[in-house]
Amino acid sequence: MEIIVTEAAKKKLIERTAEKQGIFKIEYDTENCCSVSGTAMLWFIDQPSDLDKRVQTNGLPVYIEKSKTVFFDENMTIDYVANRGCFQLKSSNQYFNPNMSLIDKTIKG
Repeated sequence: MEIIVTEAAKKKLIERTAEKQGIFKIEYDTENCCSVSGTAMLWFIDQPSDLDKRVQTNGLPVYIEKSKTVFFDENMTIDYVANRGCFQLKSSNQYFNPNMSLIDKTIKG
């Protein structure tokens, strides 16, 4: 699995997490729905758990829970859409979340 982080997304992610220690994680949230109909979310967390694996990227470290990789495509992109003020997780086949916020889950966040 590989995730390309566009320059626009990288700039905004660094800006929003400046001065903080942590890593980015794609979370597949299935709360209040079945596991097949989850929503991809972008979290900033203190550190990965033993259940997470680092995804190959073009720079910024991104993690994903190992068991949730089946819900995603092999090649994806995290982009930032300035006029909407949101991130997007997408592949050439689909949007996993076209309106994704960065959620700070760090202890000091």
